[in-house]
Amino acid sequence: MKKLLWVGVGLLLALPIVGVLVLIKALQFGAMGAAAAQMQMPPEPVNAEAVREAEWRPELQAVGSVVAVQGTVIRTEAEGLVREIRFEAGAPVKAGDELVRLDTDIERAQLREAEAAAALARQSFRRARELARSRNISQGELDAAASGVQQADARADITRALIAKKTLIAPFDGRLGIRRISVGQFLDKGSPVVSLHSLDPVYVEFSLPQPQLAELADGLPVRVWSDAYPERPFEGRVTAFNPDLDPQTRSVRVQATLANPEGWLRPGMFVSVLLLPERTERVLLIPITAVQHGPYGDAVFVIEPDGQDDNTLRVQQRLVRLGARRGDFVAVSEGLAAGEQVVSTGVFKLRSGMAVVVDNRLAPAFRLDPDPGNS
Repeated sequence: MKKLLWVGVGLLLALPIVGVLVLIKALQFGAMGAAAAQMQMPPEPVNAEAVREAEWRPELQAVGSVVAVQGTVIRTEAEGLVREIRFEAGAPVKAGDELVRLDTDIERAQLREAEAAAALARQSFRRARELARSRNISQGELDAAASGVQQADARADITRALIAKKTLIAPFDGRLGIRRISVGQFLDKGSPVVSLHSLDPVYVEFSLPQPQLAELADGLPVRVWSDAYPERPFEGRVTAFNPDLDPQTRSVRVQATLANPEGWLRPGMFVSVLLLPERTERVLLIPITAVQHGPYGDAVFVIEPDGQDDNTLRVQQRLVRLGARRGDFVAVSEGLAAGEQVVSTGVFKLRSGMAVVVDNRLAPAFRLDPDPGNS
């Protein structure tokens, strides 16, 4: 009992001391809060860029494929045995060059027979004509002799045509592909022999969506890139487009013609296409790095004077609507006016109302046609 009494007395004596300590800490936290309320954060250094007004030519982008102006797989028109191959795989050829000869021994023998029959028919016709003058044969017999000449000549022509079909020639100038036959091989009618494509010029075919149909016109310049030659653009012009649209995609098929003297563009290649309409438009441009993308849209930080102190600059977040991009810039269709200052880099660290100071000593140089040295 005495032990419990002493514990109670100890607690009563300790309570005033704890209260004093709590009061002291409360006074200290209050003083710290008052000091913090009077403190001001220094202005945040930012890079700034003025909203610039420019006149540029719209660019329509698409992807397409290279198509040969003339291209085919040369096939046999008659069956036969390969006697001679007169081309090298991958070699350029001219129109009329002989490529392959099939065996024609039987056909040539048939031709000699047909020519002999034709000569006999002509001789018989001459005799019949002399007899007809002396009225020793009827007109019907003379007509039959004339018909015999025509039939014999026709049989000879058929044999000559068959011989000609057994000699394959290049139908146009171009470059050959991989050989698909060998000497001594028997080929059926229609057997593939080698591919042949004309490489200069070439077509590039691509599609544009329906809203861009008004921009199309014959002769519009196009610029083409291939990932095989990323630093080599190819220039050409629109030469045709379909009068109708694809009902599935609501797009129009466009054809451009490009010079290809080096033969770098090959049929079937995938390419990126840039179509340049003739009209121009005035746009407002800001650096792409000035845009902050968010769930409710795109925004930028506009630098404005403080309403109470003109020497202080503050940033205000403003929603914008973006347009086409080009180089380091993006067009703005709504939300900004020409000449306004926007924060060009580091927007992720800002919030509306922050005080800032413009420091462009380390600001990057923004260009419409950037050319990175390490690309």
